Amino acid sequence: MFRIKLVALLAIGALALGSGTAAMAEPATVINYPGGSTANRYVGLAFDTCTAPTVAQLTAWKSSPYKAIGTYIGGVNRGCAQPQLTASWVSTVTRMGWRLIPIYMGLQAPCSTRPNAQKISPSAPGTQGTSQATDAFNKARALGLLAGSAIYGDMEHYDANNTSCRDTVLRYLSAWTKELHRRGFLSGVYAHQDSGAKHLAAVFNSTVYARPDALWIARWDLSSSLINWPTVSNNFWTAGQRAKQYRGDHTETYGGVTMAIDNDRFDAPVGAVGFAYQVTTTASARTGPTTAYPVVATYSTGTTLQVSCQTYGTKVGTTTVWNKLINGLYVTDYYINTPSNTTYSAPIPGCSLPFQTTTAGLSRRAGPGTSYKVLGAMQNGALAWITCQTGGTKVGTTSVWNRLTDGTYVTDFYVATASNTTYTAPLRRC
Repeated sequence: MFRIKLVALLAIGALALGSGTAAMAEPATVINYPGGSTANRYVGLAFDTCTAPTVAQLTAWKSSPYKAIGTYIGGVNRGCAQPQLTASWVSTVTRMGWRLIPIYMGLQAPCSTRPNAQKISPSAPGTQGTSQATDAFNKARALGLLAGSAIYGDMEHYDANNTSCRDTVLRYLSAWTKELHRRGFLSGVYAHQDSGAKHLAAVFNSTVYARPDALWIARWDLSSSLINWPTVSNNFWTAGQRAKQYRGDHTETYGGVTMAIDNDRFDAPVGAVGFAYQVTTTASARTGPTTAYPVVATYSTGTTLQVSCQTYGTKVGTTTVWNKLINGLYVTDYYINTPSNTTYSAPIPGCSLPFQTTTAGLSRRAGPGTSYKVLGAMQNGALAWITCQTGGTKVGTTSVWNRLTDGTYVTDFYVATASNTTYTAPLRRC
């Protein structure tokens, strides 16, 4: 049980729509992350199946090279029943270490080659893209997925030479992206390399369409490479934004269990969840990850808390690790029974939130200012995976700088956060 000291401050963790005013329009629309949000970047091999496997099957497949699984969470064109797919299943398999890739099989192109597909109406692609994103959001939340998760809209192959059909698809996917962003989720698109992927790449820098955060292509050439795709420039979707389905329907066996799967390689955002751990000694919950922040709640011994991610802060006992809860508050890891009380604990991810960059050649520097050494550059539309914000040299209208997961810094002026003059909630201060 816990005792609230300042109820109003707990609103920072509410899973409501973000209240920040969007500073950017198309193509890099703002993601309104609520408190408690976290994003999860998965790098490695994955597989997807029509029906979510059982816990027993995934236990056997822990010996496989795959650590993430694509799962169809909803959509009018979803073709398989999902008897396993519950919030309890999600909690169990993610606690085992599996990363989830949420897939939504919504409306398809008017010129889709998929038999019997329910299709987008050419007269209402924006309205339908919004409504499909809303349904995907509701399905994801019902499964326990947190804001900051990516949801991949499945757009199957269609006639790439049909101009009006292409325009309908692009308007639909733009509305899909904007609505997911409005609700605090990342927008992903799964598409065939010769239709949807090709057309999204053609309008990558267009101010007419909102750009998805990640692209997952279907190209069954048995190569898992995430570069040198024939229809997508290497300059597009460059920073933890790519996935490839490189082999189609076949079976594989691990731990004596055979499943029908497709093969994928990912370096892209996936689903984010809360991880349940208990308080070992009465613990204070604060608005930030240091003892300088005010205490707004107290959790007694034995209380189960939902941890969204871990970050660094004031050292307490043997650790500098702090747990960010799904309500947006922070509790030192020293009083929580995670696997370690000295360092980070798998499978909990580190805290970061990604936003798209808005200019080409954005310098990544060794510190928060233009006098620091340039260590690299980011392409336009790349994801800046931000761990925290701090003050530095003024660029344009802002003195805010973003510290990225690789330890480098970029000015916030060229990143599609909620403001280009001040800090953006719920990002922490460095």
